Amino acid sequence: MRVFHAAAGLVIVLALAGCQRSFGGFGSQDISPAPAPLQAQPVPSVSSSQLPDPSTSTAQFPAAPSGAAAGAPGGTDVAAATNALDVTKESMVGSWRVSSAGSSCDMFLTLTNLGSGSRGGTRGCAGELTTMGSWEVSGKQVVLKDRNGSAIARLYKTADTRFDGSTNGGQPVSLSR
Repeated sequence: MRVFHAAAGLVIVLALAGCQRSFGGFGSQDISPAPAPLQAQPVPSVSSSQLPDPSTSTAQFPAAPSGAAAGAPGGTDVAAATNALDVTKESMVGSWRVSSAGSSCDMFLTLTNLGSGSRGGTRGCAGELTTMGSWEVSGKQVVLKDRNGSAIARLYKTADTRFDGSTNGGQPVSLSR
């Protein structure tokens, strides 16, 4: 029996010694030195001046576009915006079938917050829609955004379960259920 107790004690001591070496031990001196502090960087001087009165001269501004909305080929988005039906975020949630540039894919929209919009995504899409990461409702338009939060497409409700619009590149896009 004594041999058994001695062997068990020896196994425990060896196991603890092995653990102490592999984890550095309690009294280990393996502490790394603190990183060096960052050096201060020069800051440029700040200047101030009075802004010009915007009501006196508009020469510094470009002329306003006429006829078509920016990025809308032939004014199609303008016509869609004026005839668009009201839309709510809740009515958009779920699975949609997307038609764009002659191909079809799936889009999934949720109410989970992601930046300024809600999380969404596509499966099997091509072109700009592959980068979709979020969406939001802005007035009567649905804005699809990439993973960086930049708008990639704008859609308007044209029927009870249909949305039509275009990508920033001018490709027509339709959502339907």
